[in-house]
Amino acid sequence: MRRVGWVMGAVVALVAVSTPAGAARAAALPGGYPLWTLQLNLCNSGIASCYEGGQSIPEAAGVIRSWAPDVVTLNEVCRGDVQNALYAAMQQAWPGQQVFWAFAPALNKAQNAPYQCANGDQYGIGIVGHLVGTTGVVTTLSGHYPDQDGGNEGRAWLCVQAAGQYDACTTHLSKTGSMAMTQCRYLMGMVIPGTVWASGGRVPTVVGADLNLKYRGSPNAQDCVPAGWYRKGDGSVQHVLATADLRFDFTQKIGLSHTDHPGWLVGVLAP
Repeated sequence: MRRVGWVMGAVVALVAVSTPAGAARAAALPGGYPLWTLQLNLCNSGIASCYEGGQSIPEAAGVIRSWAPDVVTLNEVCRGDVQNALYAAMQQAWPGQQVFWAFAPALNKAQNAPYQCANGDQYGIGIVGHLVGTTGVVTTLSGHYPDQDGGNEGRAWLCVQAAGQYDACTTHLSKTGSMAMTQCRYLMGMVIPGTVWASGGRVPTVVGADLNLKYRGSPNAQDCVPAGWYRKGDGSVQHVLATADLRFDFTQKIGLSHTDHPGWLVGVLAP
């Protein structure tokens, strides 16, 4: 499946860069633009039992090329997965558009250093995306939660400010339900309004993540959704949250063979 009619003007593809707050920002998304967010947990650390020899990465790249999402939020990946194969797939999905990538490592608490995949690369979360018919500055913000569970993996959050068109964030939360809820509320109640929006001004925002929380579970994923947002979940622990100015359009579950989660695609419409 591929959309037509929204690719505007040839631009040069660039990797994400960080810039000081207050930098010039591009124009907003075109009115009514169908913004598609694809959430993927790819189980590619090389350590977890769901790992299948790295096959989830080319499988995910194929999904990106086929569906052409605007932004892809990525969990359980190595830095090289994001920087290389998945970034390249985004370039192929959106030829002539400015494409970006961002990555944030989980924290190895015992070593106070980035957590590593089995191959020695950094392990964590990522985002790949593109700007719609324009060029501009893409700013990356990331950090680790002040509250963590008793395991050695310190969970991280990652956000990008896509040149004033939209903001997108991802995270992969604790497997302990109460701690996952604490982290989720910190992301939605502190990080996004207090850090992301404060540094660039509020714009339409999406969050794609493995929250390790279920709708109507205990805790209930819905209890993490602030006023002015809504949530669409895959029936398990993956969710996409969007600000209410983005009108809901559709959801699509995409079967994957080499990870223990489906792809979760959510379409919204720009103001």
